[in-house]
Amino acid sequence: MSKNFVSTPQQDKAFEEMLCELENVPGPLMKALQKAQEIYGYLPIEVQMRIADKFDVPLEEIYGIATFYAQFNLNPKGEHTIGICLGTACYVKGSGDILNKFSERLHIQPGQTTEDRKFTLDATRCIGCCGLAPVLTVGDEVYGKLTVDDVDKILAKYGA
Repeated sequence: MSKNFVSTPQQDKAFEEMLCELENVPGPLMKALQKAQEIYGYLPIEVQMRIADKFDVPLEEIYGIATFYAQFNLNPKGEHTIGICLGTACYVKGSGDILNKFSERLHIQPGQTTEDRKFTLDATRCIGCCGLAPVLTVGDEVYGKLTVDDVDKILAKYGA
């Protein structure tokens, strides 16, 4: 069991209602996983086990679906997701160094979330802003023409 999984009574109620709604729907697994992630923000093992039990399928099948599709997260995401482009244009202009600086400042590696769940750090591929390389996003906000000196300023904007 994951030691950090915490849910609210409202989330649990919504989850149970959703499972009941899908009870007689053919092929409910994808829909159940999508709705569960909407409710909890990610798919902890406890949620995967409950879906497996409800629909009488092996946990391995649920895990296989959850790990195959990129839309699913097995770990909680932070309040702010920082996506640093490592596409060719950004990488040759220093995005690797920017990623390393964020990693150093947040004390996490790409794909991880800070303990306080404030930040998630992701290495991404091209986000379509090559003329602004190197580029990163924080949520829906795009930052371009960056240097490692911009890292502290960006983090400060989000309360780090």
